Amino acid sequence: MKIKRLAHIGVAVKDIDEVAKVYTEFLPLKLDSVDAVGELRTGFLPVGETSIELVMSTTAEGVMAKHVEKRGEGIHHLAFEVDDVEAACAELKAKGVPLTSDAPRPGAHGSKVLFLHPKATRGVLIELVEMPKGH
Repeated sequence: MKIKRLAHIGVAVKDIDEVAKVYTEFLPLKLDSVDAVGELRTGFLPVGETSIELVMSTTAEGVMAKHVEKRGEGIHHLAFEVDDVEAACAELKAKGVPLTSDAPRPGAHGSKVLFLHPKATRGVLIELVEMPKGH
């Protein structure tokens, strides 16, 4: 597995529109895209070769809503871009690395994502992301 770059830093939020104001009014950043991914709503603020991803639940019972309720808003995960998330998944499984799912799943912008379990990574949720070709 080769890590291409730090794709984004995920930030758990209650309301993307309200939190985006911090980045767009205090800093010279722009909310570039907002996307729906299952029960999540994501918003990306590009910063050079990486982005800040604001992530919120669209339901009160959603996984991100529960996370924010328990831990508060703040940094949620680090996402690293890889060429082939399926191959990375197989490699990690062969090493016995605990994952949050058995296989990659759809992510924002047509990507495929896989999460390493935070118990295996000393408390930091790590996402591997494969972007669609041409993105």
